[in-house]
Amino acid sequence: METLQATLLLFVLVPLANPAPPLQQEPPQLYEYDTLVSMGTLIQQDYEMQSKDIIKDETNVSVDTSLRLQGDDSQLDVPPTKDTNLPTCLLCVCLSGSVYCEEIDIEAVPPLPKETAYLYARFNRIKRIAAADFADIPTLRRIDFSGNRIEEIEDGAFSKLLLLEELSLAENRLLKLPVLPPKLTTFNANQNRIKSRGIKANAFKKLTNLAYLYLGHNALESVPLNLPESLRILHLQYNNITTITDDTFCKSNNTRYIRTRMDEIRMEGNPIVLAKHVNAFSCLRMLPVGTYY
Repeated sequence: METLQATLLLFVLVPLANPAPPLQQEPPQLYEYDTLVSMGTLIQQDYEMQSKDIIKDETNVSVDTSLRLQGDDSQLDVPPTKDTNLPTCLLCVCLSGSVYCEEIDIEAVPPLPKETAYLYARFNRIKRIAAADFADIPTLRRIDFSGNRIEEIEDGAFSKLLLLEELSLAENRLLKLPVLPPKLTTFNANQNRIKSRGIKANAFKKLTNLAYLYLGHNALESVPLNLPESLRILHLQYNNITTITDDTFCKSNNTRYIRTRMDEIRMEGNPIVLAKHVNAFSCLRMLPVGTYY
């Protein structure tokens, strides 16, 4: 018995005294679910610590800036930087004086960069245009509000836009027209709810550059008065126009008068029979499009 125990002891000690050489190939790494969760927790904790450090640094910068401004009054006169416009230009696309705010469901006109020349805010939910929206943007040349829900435009909303040439208010809910800027060349108010009483008698008289006027698909009972000589295209289709006079397009007291610039008048879809008003078109080079019998 003692001989057998000695033999077993010798058998166990021999491998320990002469260990096998290490393997050349590393064993495969096995990852368990608990290990991954622990690593994710550590990464998240590290991210939160970094975020706190960033917030702390920004707070310190704000405090330092505030103290510096309080100690030096001259800093108060520094003009605002372009960072002031970042919220609008992150919401919209700002590019070389153009601002594109299309189909983003805004309900009001956003603050615009002061150098804005072209604003495209089509297919949104804008209901109202305030006078303050463009009070500080005299550089605007084109505005497009097509496809919104505009019901009200404050007095003077466009009056200070002396460079504005193109304005579209098509596909809205307007009942009347606003005062239009003097250099307008194109005005589009198709597909609204405008009646004749919603257009002032001299609404277009002073617009000596107006060439394209679109008022189709509204509720007009008559053709607007005092249309400017500069007009080339006039769209009045699908209204409720029932009558016109000899002075609507021409001058009844001047049989030699010719509207040389007028190229197109559309009046189809109105209840008026144009053949009953032949003298109303005597100054035109082309007859209006519409019903003649």
